[in-house]
This record gives sequence, structure tokens and C-alpha cells, in this order.
Amino acid sequence: MTWAVCILNWNGREDTLRCLEALAGVRGEFATVVADNGSTDGSAGAIRAAHPHVEVIENGANLGFSGGNNAAIRHALAGGAEWVVLVNNDAEPHPGMLEALQAAAARHPRAGVLAGKLLFDDGRVQWAGQRVALLTGYSGRPRGHGREDGFALGVEGRTDRAVGALMAVSRPAIDRAGLLDEDLFAYVEDVDWSLRIRAAGLECVFVPSARAVHRVSASTGGAASTHTVYYGTRNTIVVCERHRPLGAVGTAVRRASIVAAFLAHAGGVLRSREAVAAVREGYRDAVAGRLGERTP
Repeated sequence: MTWAVCILNWNGREDTLRCLEALAGVRGEFATVVADNGSTDGSAGAIRAAHPHVEVIENGANLGFSGGNNAAIRHALAGGAEWVVLVNNDAEPHPGMLEALQAAAARHPRAGVLAGKLLFDDGRVQWAGQRVALLTGYSGRPRGHGREDGFALGVEGRTDRAVGALMAVSRPAIDRAGLLDEDLFAYVEDVDWSLRIRAAGLECVFVPSARAVHRVSASTGGAASTHTVYYGTRNTIVVCERHRPLGAVGTAVRRASIVAAFLAHAGGVLRSREAVAAVREGYRDAVAGRLGERTP
């Protein structure tokens, strides 16, 4: 069975080169596709020079996480891939990552999505599965977040969603549910994709032995970026309303819950007026149906 690893780059030359160095140590046979979203930092040339075996696709513009990855996925599928593995360029996969995913695919023939485990640099857990609370719009922190890794976080099994920094998706899942939603542009698109694939009758399985170290949100300026809270607010509202429609009162209450959670983070944790304004902007755009890339 053919596997391909897809990496998205947008002015992240050093991160992507570091990711590819780690990927070179991953055991197993797979193709590597890097989609470049119109970088201006010389990424494409540097990648080709350092890793001539890597297939580089130049999108020519910033197509967002969804559009950029979709270009790489289409290329991988056209080359015969039966599974595509998304790896963030700010992640460094462990050597056994692919073998773990391949073994899990064999154990779970109904799986359309395999979700890997993400770790912080110090070895603490960043992501080890997560529920999706569509009714309230607030799903809480990922399972195990900030905890020491251990047996309790090493149990393989179903999870509500995968995270785009390390997830594998099968060709049958893509045939049934389609690709990432490019209207979402960035953030929460992995939740939407997981839910669509599950709605198509396939499973989402957490594979704890497939691991990578991940530096959070490097592509959009870090967790404190206004883009993070803008897209998070907007797309959480959109995805919840898409997958769990409620009446007028329920919709209003859920929107208020989502906005309150993001405002608490923007004002109480980030302590940023710009982030608070971005939450409000995300809410307005969600209600107005303005999707795609955030307008200046």
C-alpha cells in the first residue's frame, strides 16, 4: 500500500527543512510532497537543494492550510497514494511514526482517519485525542494536555477528531467525504474533516505510538496571533452550525458561548486588545457568512 507525507510551507523555510530532516529518519517507504503557499523566503529552492527527492508544488499564493494541503493531497493521490499523512512543517515526527500508522491501519479496517500524538519539546503531551462538543461549541483542552506522557495516554482507540499537525487520511475517506474545506482557510478545518469522514461511516482512531514534537501555530505567528483567535472564533461557529444545527434560541446561546470562551482567552490569557477585536471580527464574519482568507 502506498503512503505519502504532505507538508505545507508558507515562509517557514527553516521549520520545513528541520521537519524534512526529521522525516528523513522515519522508517518505511513513502513519498514526500511539500506544497509551498507562495513563500518569499526562498523556501522552494532551499527545499529542492537540501532534499532533491522531495516533490515540491508551488501554489503561487497563500491558499491557507486547507487549500495548500489540498494541492499536496491531490498530487499524492494522482501518484497512487492510498493514505496521505499531513505533518505540520513546525513538527518533527519520531522515527516510528509511519510504521505505527501503517500497523494501526491494518488493525482498524474501518478507519478513515488516524490521529497521531503530539508532544511539546520537553516531552509533555500536547494532544492525545479530543472530544468535539458541538452542542456548546467549547470542547475544552485536548486529552492529556500539559501532562507527562504515560500508560494512560497510550491507549489506542476512537476519538472524535484528529488534528492537522499529524493525521493520516485514507483514499476511501477522501472519496466519500472530499478534501479539506477551503472556505475555512485555516483552523478548525481538521475538526470539520474528521466529522465529515465519520458521518460518511468511517472511524477516527487515535494512534498514540505515532508521535511528533510540535511547536504550536508557528505558521500564523504563534498561539498569541490575532489570526489564531479570529479563525478559531469564526470557524468554530461555522463548523458547529454545519454539523449540529439548532433553533434560533439554541444557535444564539451557542454563539454566545463560543465568543465568551474566545474572549476569555483573548482578554484574560493573551491580555491583548487586538485579540479581543479579532474575536469580535470572527463572530461578525461567521454570522455574515464571510469565509475564506481574513480580509485586512
